[in-house]
Amino acid sequence: MTQSPTLVEALALASTAVDDLVVTTARDTHAAIARRAHDVVRRGVGPAGAPAEALHRGIAAVVYGAVGLSLRGASAGLSRLGEAGVGPGLDDGPQGRFVRSAVNGLIGEELRRDHPRLAIEMAVRDAGSDVPLTSAGVAAAFPAATPRLVVFLHGLCENEAYWHRHRDRVGSTYGESLAARGWTPVYLRANTGLGVRENGVALSALLQRLVELWPTDVARIALVGHSMGGLVVRTATAVHAEPAAGHARWTDRVTDIVTLGTPHLGAPLARTAHHGTALLNRMPESRGFGAILDRRSLGIRDLREGVAAEVPCLPHARYRLVSASLSASPRHPVAQVVGDLLVTPRSAVGRDRRGTELFPGAETLHVGRTGHFGLLNHPEVHAALSRWLG
Repeated sequence: MTQSPTLVEALALASTAVDDLVVTTARDTHAAIARRAHDVVRRGVGPAGAPAEALHRGIAAVVYGAVGLSLRGASAGLSRLGEAGVGPGLDDGPQGRFVRSAVNGLIGEELRRDHPRLAIEMAVRDAGSDVPLTSAGVAAAFPAATPRLVVFLHGLCENEAYWHRHRDRVGSTYGESLAARGWTPVYLRANTGLGVRENGVALSALLQRLVELWPTDVARIALVGHSMGGLVVRTATAVHAEPAAGHARWTDRVTDIVTLGTPHLGAPLARTAHHGTALLNRMPESRGFGAILDRRSLGIRDLREGVAAEVPCLPHARYRLVSASLSASPRHPVAQVVGDLLVTPRSAVGRDRRGTELFPGAETLHVGRTGHFGLLNHPEVHAALSRWLG
C-alpha cells in the first residue's frame, strides 16, 4: 500500500502557494502601481525622474526575487523530506484530513497533476481510512452488512467526517439513525476539486464494484448528497457502468435520491467569483488578485451553472430535495438572494424562475433559519429521512 502523504509535504505545497500567489500578486500589484506613479513623475519632471525609477525597480526586483527564491528553496527541501516519509501522516488525524480535503476542493486538478501524493482518490471510508475494494476489505469494514445501502457523499472541500457535524447537539447522525432502521451507511470521500462529471464517472465505477463485493445481495440503494455531492450523485446515475458477469447494474438498485442544499441550477457565490475574476483582470493593479480567483478548481467552476436537464432522472427512483435559507420562508427576499449563504431554495429544488422543474413530482422540504452546513444532522432532516427511508 502506498504511504499516505505527510504534513511536511503539505508544508512544501504551502511554501509554493505563498510564492505563486502571495509574493507574485504583491510583486505584480506593486509594479503596476509603481508604473502609474512613475508615469505621473515623468510627465512632471521629464527624464530627470528616470534614475529614481530605475533604482526603485532594481530594489523591488531584488527583494521579491530573494523572497521567492527562499520560498522555492524551502519547498524543495520540504518536498524531499516528505517523500522520505519524514513527519506525521496527513490523514492520521481529523485536522490533517480536513486540510487535505479543503485544499483538494480548491486546487484538486492541480494537485493531481503536480502533487499526486496529496490528491485524493474517490474511496469508501471507514475509521479515517480508505476501504480496500476487495471481498476481504469490504467484509471487514461492514461486518453487519444489510441488503440496504445508504450512501453519503459530502460537498465541496468537505470529507466524510462532515456527516458527524452537530451530532453532539442532535444526539445522532443520519447514518446512525438509518442503521437502526436496517440500512447500512456507506461514507465516501472525493476530490471535490475535480469536475462534477469526472467525479460522477468515478462514483459510478466505485459503486458498481462495491455492490459486486457486498457481503449480501443488495436490494436497495439510497443516495444522499450534500451540496456538490448531490450533483455528483445525480451525474453518477447517468453513467453506464458495465457490471461483472452475473451482476446487475448498481443503478438498477437505486430507489431513493436525497439532495441537501444542492445547487442544481448553480450557486450565486460561484457566479460572483466568475464575474469578479473578469472585473479584476481589467486593471493591472488588480490583475494579480484576479489570477488568484482564476486558479479555482474545475469543481468550483461547475457550481456556477450546476447540473441541469442534461442529466436525466432515474425513472424508478424517488427524488427528495432539501433546501434551506436564513429566513423562515423560502419566498422571503433574503432567501431569493442569498438562500442558505451558498445556495438558493430555487436552485436546491431545481425550479427556475419560469416555474420549470428538473424533478417533476419530487418531494421537497424547506428548512428555515438554517445555513448551508446546518443541513448536516438537522432535526427536520432526520425526521424526513426516517419517513422517506423507513
